[in-house]
Amino acid sequence: MPLSVGIEKWPLATPFAIARGVKTEAVTVVVRVSDGKNVGLGECTPYARYGETPEQVREALWNLNPMFGREEMTAESPAALRSKIAAVLPAGAARNAVDCALWDLEAKQTGRSAAELTGLNPPPEIITAVTLGIDSPKAMAAAAKTAAAPLLKVKLGAGQVADETARLHAIRAAAPESKLIIDANEGWSAESLTALDPVCVEVGALFIEQPLPSDQDAALSDLSLQTPLCADESCHTVEDLPRLKGRYQVVNVKLDKTGGLSGAIALRTAALSEGFDVMVGCMLAGSLAMAPAYLLTESALAVDLDGPLWLKQDREPPMKFVGARMFPPSSGLWG
Repeated sequence: MPLSVGIEKWPLATPFAIARGVKTEAVTVVVRVSDGKNVGLGECTPYARYGETPEQVREALWNLNPMFGREEMTAESPAALRSKIAAVLPAGAARNAVDCALWDLEAKQTGRSAAELTGLNPPPEIITAVTLGIDSPKAMAAAAKTAAAPLLKVKLGAGQVADETARLHAIRAAAPESKLIIDANEGWSAESLTALDPVCVEVGALFIEQPLPSDQDAALSDLSLQTPLCADESCHTVEDLPRLKGRYQVVNVKLDKTGGLSGAIALRTAALSEGFDVMVGCMLAGSLAMAPAYLLTESALAVDLDGPLWLKQDREPPMKFVGARMFPPSSGLWG
């Protein structure tokens, strides 16, 4: 078949806890697009918060098969197919997988890297945040010390102000040199955000990611905060940027929200031009999902692409990590 789809499950090395619950495996959907000679790969992570399930995403992708007949694959360029897909699939996980697969296919057809094709200029290496899942202050401090990473992403949002404060102080004491990103995953109220803002200043947080539920963004306009805010659940595509003005200073660009590399490039470009800083983030997944996201990392305020570090075993060939240092994908993986 020109287009094939499969659900894959990747056990985690340790449970991953955020404000919404605990995961013990990464469940992804992988697309393979073939022109009969070359095969392009793309991976996405359906997210229940956005009303997605792996089964629904697989069905949506299978429904694209009439657009991927042999004649179409011969007559249409991957770029033209990406445009057609964008017209029939909403931004989200399904479009991400097939969009990235078509970029990979085009790279293999042309013998040019995806970086060349997109005009992006990713650095030869980057520092990714290492994520600390929600736990007790003692356990999070121990994890921070073990990680010994230049940048830590601290998952919060599941406790009272006193609990969150204790976690932050414990982490800062255990990792005095690390920069911190605070991610509440929509778990705070305006009142708790106001109370925790000085604590975030005290521990030197770069920014607070998605403190309030996205449907409560209007409350941010009335707050006077010292710590910058980053929009995650509140920012999916370019169309979201106008209502974020004056509320957020940073946007988290994730391919599973933008609908693939094509939408992510558009969001990154627009956000930077409108004065936002950019974070490049990911869902819980392996190297195939991180590879296209790596292309976006130039000029990013922060990069959070540590998904593969949570897996017991990654796909082959994996992206290369040396501690928190991350290197571009090989052509054998993607792009």
